[in-house]
Amino acid sequence: MMNFQNMMNNMMGQWGNLGLWFWPLLIWSFVWKGLALWRAVKEDSRGWFVALLVVNTLGILEIFYLFVFSKKKGIDKIFSK
Repeated sequence: MMNFQNMMNNMMGQWGNLGLWFWPLLIWSFVWKGLALWRAVKEDSRGWFVALLVVNTLGILEIFYLFVFSKKKGIDKIFSK
């Protein structure tokens, strides 16, 4: 049976330097998801909240929501009251 270290070494051999892409993409996605979820809650957009929470698109859906579909347009309006 393969232990965790052997499994990780095997994966790194197959996929190259996955860590070089994983952490920046994870942080990028969390930032946009957090901003979009915050806006959806403030605007009482339950459908958007659920979609943004469930669907992972590396920030693409979140950016569209913030700049196209949200009532308040633009990044400067995210934290306004």
